[in-house]
Formats: sequence, structure tokens, C-alpha cells
Amino acid sequence: MTQQELTQDAISLLKKLIETQSFSSEEDVTASHIEDWFKRYDIDFKRTLNNVWAVNKYFDDSKPTLLLNSHHDTVKPNNAYTRDPLKAGVEDGKLYGLGSNDAGGCLVSLIATFTHFYNQKDLKYNLVIVASAEEESSGPNGLNSMLPIIPKVDVAIVGEPTLMNLAVAEKGLVVFDAVIEGTPSHAAHPNDNNAIYNTIEALQWFKDLKFEKSSEALGDVKLTVTQINAGKQHNVVPADVKLVIDVRVNDAYSNAEIAEFLQENAPCKSITPRSLRLNSSSIPVDHDLVKAGIAMGRTTYGSPTLSDQAVLSCPSLKLGPGDSTRSHSADEFIYVSEIEEGVGIYIELLNRVIV
Repeated sequence: MTQQELTQDAISLLKKLIETQSFSSEEDVTASHIEDWFKRYDIDFKRTLNNVWAVNKYFDDSKPTLLLNSHHDTVKPNNAYTRDPLKAGVEDGKLYGLGSNDAGGCLVSLIATFTHFYNQKDLKYNLVIVASAEEESSGPNGLNSMLPIIPKVDVAIVGEPTLMNLAVAEKGLVVFDAVIEGTPSHAAHPNDNNAIYNTIEALQWFKDLKFEKSSEALGDVKLTVTQINAGKQHNVVPADVKLVIDVRVNDAYSNAEIAEFLQENAPCKSITPRSLRLNSSSIPVDHDLVKAGIAMGRTTYGSPTLSDQAVLSCPSLKLGPGDSTRSHSADEFIYVSEIEEGVGIYIELLNRVIV
């Protein structure tokens, strides 16, 4: 089958995925659609929960392994949609639908690329592809659960919308729950220890905080207070105020270092990380994949958004068709031409590195 035919088949698969609800942990039917692709192309595959994966036909344990990964779960559509989010429609070259851009276009392009190389002998790298679940929710049954099952991975391409430029680093994420305490009282009585007023100083501290170490690829650590909650009655001063703090961590710090600093210095009664496992990730700029991409005219940058790269311990490159700014937006779309370009660039990139 020609590259053009593979690409058109990939676009057809994407339309099926769009029209099948696949919220995180509810991806069983989209997993079946992906299974159907592998069956049709006579590719030996396995399914673990809602993760579908395969290795190239001539897998050789003596060779390093390159992982191709993207996800087939989606977020839930927001209320601003003007189109049916589960209807795949093409208008003016745009393929509309929930998950089209994040990350269906990347997934089907990688599946087509894997299929292109599946039967080739004497590759320099083994290939393993994982169409993973639960990426959007960072759930327990996604790519992280597959790493002990699939062959050991030496390097990875994670398919997320990057306009087919090379995201050579990605920020990690730590979400903190913080508590500001005060003295509960009746609103009619004097109270010099109002927890809500005490929050003003804490919010200013978080707003002014700047971590010393910046990163060439990822810039500064970004800390944002994203939620605040206190009080249940208009005439009662609450005992405490609860904050949620989103911290995007560059590659100059580990998540544990950020947590230790905040727990020692933040003006809160307590500040507790929900998880420390979503660390920053990167790939050396002198890696063959990066050098090949640059030689093809692709630019490099550091990505502020989180992906399944966060669960990988090996070098990883984020690369895919589509635009990250469209992700989770109303009336989500990807240009058909972006998928066509994506398959072509993926194949050319691997031709330069693994053939």
C-alpha cells in the first residue's frame, strides 16, 4: 500500500474515533476500532485493558527500541461547542470533532507510520507502538501501566499537536492542596484572625514567588493559584481557606525539590502535593531524532503542556500534527493537510534514523 493510501486510511480511522465517545477510562470501543486497523493490515497486536500495542514484525532483542505513542481518550466537550462534538465533518479542509486535534490526528498518523515500517527488515531500531488510554486524566491504566509490559524503551516519540515541530523538553506538573487557617467566629463579632483575610498575604506570596533556576528550553517554573474555597454561611467566619496550586516545573528542578521548598517556606498551615510522578522530560538536542528533524527544517522548542512523556524515564520527543492551542477548545478541529504532512514527516524522520 502506498503512503498516500495509508494516509487516507488513517483519516478514515480518525473519523471513526471522533464519532465514538472515548472519555478517559471509557475507551473500550475506540480501542476496538484500533484493533480493527491492525487486523486489516495483518499486524500481530495485543490489547491490555484499553491500551492497544504492537511491535514490528522483525523485532530483535539486541537492538534499541523506539516507542511511538499517542492516546485515544478525550476530555469531555465544553459548553461552548456549536457543532456536535461526536460528529466528524470536513469543511474548508478542517476535520472537526472532539479529539481530532488532541490527539487523534497524531495517533492515526503514528499508526500509519508504524504500519509503513512494520514489515521492513534490518531496521536499526525496533519499533513498538502504544495507542494508550487515560492520558487526559493521568489515570492508572494508561501508558504508565504499559511500561512494565512492553519491551524496554530506549527513546520515544510522543504524538501530541506540535505543528510537527520538535518539542525537545516538556514541563512537569505538581498540583498542591494548601490550607490557610484562622479563628472561626460569628461575623458580627471582632476577629483579628480571619482566615479569608489571612489568605491575602499568602496569595501575594505565591504571586511574587520566583524560582531561581530557569531553563533554556522551558523557561521558568510557573506557579498559579487556580482554586480557592472557604465558608458555608454568610454570618460565619470559616476556620480555614483551601487553595489549589498548579505548578509547571522546568527541567532545572525535580518535582520533589519543588514540594520540599514550598512545604518549608509557603505561608500556609499545610501544603500537600497530590502526586510527584509527573516530572519534566526532555531529549538531548544532539540525539539522532532531533538532528534529523532539524535537518528537515523543523524547529525546536520547550512545551509548557503535559503529556504521557511525564511517565517515561527515557529520552522522549513530543512531535505531531495539529496545534496545541486548539486542544480542549470548542469546535475542535485539525486540518486534513496537517495529517497528510504529519505522516510524511514521521516517515521521513524515521527513514533518516532507523533505516
